[in-house]
Amino acid sequence: MTIMGAHDVDEAVAITSAALRTVADRDWSGPAAGLEWSCYDTAVHIAEDFTGYATQLTGRATDSYAPFVLSAEPGTDPAGLVRVIEVTGGLLSAVVRTTPHGVRAWHPYGMAGADGFAAMGVVETLLHTYDILGALGTPGWQPPGHLAARVLDTLFPHVPRTDDPWRTLLRATGRTAVDDRPRPAVWRWYADPVAAERLVLCEVSPLVAADLHGGGDGGFTWADGGPPEGTRFAAGMVTEAREAGTYRPGWGTYAIVRAADRRAVGAIGFHAAPDADGRAEIGYDLVEGARGHGYATEAVRALTDWALAQPGVSVLRATVDHGNAPSHAVVTRAGFTPVTDTDDGTVYELRRS
Repeated sequence: MTIMGAHDVDEAVAITSAALRTVADRDWSGPAAGLEWSCYDTAVHIAEDFTGYATQLTGRATDSYAPFVLSAEPGTDPAGLVRVIEVTGGLLSAVVRTTPHGVRAWHPYGMAGADGFAAMGVVETLLHTYDILGALGTPGWQPPGHLAARVLDTLFPHVPRTDDPWRTLLRATGRTAVDDRPRPAVWRWYADPVAAERLVLCEVSPLVAADLHGGGDGGFTWADGGPPEGTRFAAGMVTEAREAGTYRPGWGTYAIVRAADRRAVGAIGFHAAPDADGRAEIGYDLVEGARGHGYATEAVRALTDWALAQPGVSVLRATVDHGNAPSHAVVTRAGFTPVTDTDDGTVYELRRS
C-alpha cells in the first residue's frame, strides 16, 4: 500500500515552484489552460488547497471545511504568488509530518488521513502547475513519474495503469486522452473507498451519477458489457435524490471495481438513505462476464459491513426475484435471512449484531 507523506509534498512544491518561477515575468491575468480561472487565481487556489487541507487535519474536521478564505495581498505579483505556494505548501508538509496516525478528516471525496491529504496536495499542485504553464507558453510540462504514480496509487484505485503515470493522471483528471481512451467527461478521486479482498467500491457522487445515467462512463473504465442497465438506473436514483434534497453521501450507488485490472464490473448500493427506524435496502448488478466469480457476494459483504457500522443503522434489506437463484445464493452467503415473500420477490434481512 502506498503511503504518501511530507517528503512527497516537499518534492512537489519544490518542483512546481521552480517551474512557475520560469514564467513569473509573464502576464498571469489570462485563463489557465482548460480552466475558467486565471493563472493568477489558479495559483491562489493551490495555496488555498494547501492551507485548507492542513487545517482539516489540525481541526479534525468531520463534516465540512473550516469557514475561511485565503487570498493574496492586493498587488502581489507572480513571483510573490510562487512564494505563497511555497510557504503554504510548507504548512501542509509540517501538518502531515506531525499528524498522529489514525487521525482522519473530512473531504468531499472521502474522509482521509495525513497520507490522503498529502496526496491531494500533490495532485493539486502538479495539475494546476501544468494548467498555468500550458497557458503561459510552456505546454507539455511533466513532473517526475514517481510522484504521479504515488498519487494514482493513493487516490485513483479505479484508473487502469499505463507505462506513463503522468499521462495516466492527466487523463484521469480530464485533461487529455490516452491511447484509445478519450478524456472522461467527469472525474473525481476516491480518498476513502470501501475495500474488499479483490474489489474496491467507489461511491458514485451526484455529478458522476448524472453522467452515468445520461449514457456516460462516469470516469470509470468498464469491463465488456458495462455499464449495465441496472447501474444506469441506480445512478438515476442518485440524481433524483439530489434533486429532491434527500441525497445523503454514502447512501447511494457504488461502482464495483476489480482491483486486478481496475475495471468497473457493476454497481452496488442503497435504494435510499436509512429511514427513521434505521432500515435501508441494498441492490446490486454485475456485467455478465463478471458473474460466477463471487464478486457480488464479496461486494455485498463489504458494503453491508460498512453500513452496519454507521450510527443508527439497524437493518438492511434485499429483495430478490423469486426465480433468481444466483442472487438468492449471494445474499444468503452474505448473511441475510429470508423474512417474507411478496409479489416482487423474497425479502431478506440482515440485522446489526
